[in-house]
Amino acid sequence: MPGTSRCLREKWDAGQPTFGLWAGIPSSLTAELGATSGYDYVCVDLQHGLSDERAMVSMFQATVAAGAVPLSRVAWNEPWLIMRTLDLGAAGVIVPLVGSAADAARAVEACKYPPVGNRSYGPIRAQLLVGSVAPAELAGAVACLVMVETREGLDHVAEIASTPGLDGIYVGPSDLSLALGLPPPSIGHPALEEAIAHVRETCEAHGLIAGMQCANGQAARARAAEGFKMVTVGVDASLFRGAIARELAQARAPLSQPPGRPG
Repeated sequence: MPGTSRCLREKWDAGQPTFGLWAGIPSSLTAELGATSGYDYVCVDLQHGLSDERAMVSMFQATVAAGAVPLSRVAWNEPWLIMRTLDLGAAGVIVPLVGSAADAARAVEACKYPPVGNRSYGPIRAQLLVGSVAPAELAGAVACLVMVETREGLDHVAEIASTPGLDGIYVGPSDLSLALGLPPPSIGHPALEEAIAHVRETCEAHGLIAGMQCANGQAARARAAEGFKMVTVGVDASLFRGAIARELAQARAPLSQPPGRPG
């Protein structure tokens, strides 16, 4: 089913990494551009991004229409936020700042209908995405990942990974850097890299998907080679700013030699 988490699971089951775009810009066009560029998923960031519900729905629609999977990082581990996001068409949620097995269970229960969880029934757009109104089908098409990005979460990552129904753990390197007393994000610092490897190895030991936030394609390729299966290539706003700044710098470069023929 295009647009559901099953599209990601097929690649994960085959041992392939999936690559995504982190969407902080509240625009269906940028989501569509990411999806049509070949990203496996587009994740609308409701925690630090600029989208509200109206923008998020339009971004979900554009993402699915272009053949990618719509995900969302919710603002907080609140059941009603998770349920609302799923009902509006997210094929999966990434829940921030999870520090314990109890926190992880709270997130999973919000994604599952009774008797497994406590998700309230009212799928709205979700039934269009899944093509069914059956609770088992709706819940089965959803991926639930939690973020380990605090000292508490790192200390309890094995217990978090043991949570029934959890699909994966996603590393937030900026907050995890802060938790380790480092400036964010301290990519390459031995303490942070050790923590990232610990999360990945724990996921592998428990049969979970290890996810990682990256700043660019080179970093994403390296994390995929390490074994991360859900790899975000970059944040749309940062990629856009970097690209336009780079082109402007090239345009303003000193003319020490005649410029090349215009493209």
